[in-house]
Amino acid sequence: MIHDGRVALVRRAYRESPWYDTWCAPGGFCEVGEHPADTAVREVREEAGLEVEIAGYLGTWVDTYADEPDEPDAEVINVAYYTATLTNGDAMGAPDEVEVSEVRWFAWDGLPSQLSPPRTLEAVLAAARSSATTPERSRPR
Repeated sequence: MIHDGRVALVRRAYRESPWYDTWCAPGGFCEVGEHPADTAVREVREEAGLEVEIAGYLGTWVDTYADEPDEPDAEVINVAYYTATLTNGDAMGAPDEVEVSEVRWFAWDGLPSQLSPPRTLEAVLAAARSSATTPERSRPR
């Protein structure tokens, strides 16, 4: 989620999943039959308390879902990332405290160092930043 030159990230609070206490984009797993774009809207609402509308597709990044990427039992995840616009202004509802300990807006030059997924989120944020600075008329639809 990008707004006014800043990006919203959430701090992971669920101790039973990988990357506890790191910063990530709001997100989660698709429900059966749910389109990934609908999942993104739902997860942003649940995790960050923000109402959004999908503006564009950034791409899909592949990573392992484990604290140690070389862990033999690590699951492989394919994560679809989207850009979105706020539909309720700056109003923020209550985040899911089980999954998220904090929601924060970061300037591009002030991103936290502890990002997750650790091998891919930096590239995702670079793509999002590039997308945010590309004039609307030249963006692919």
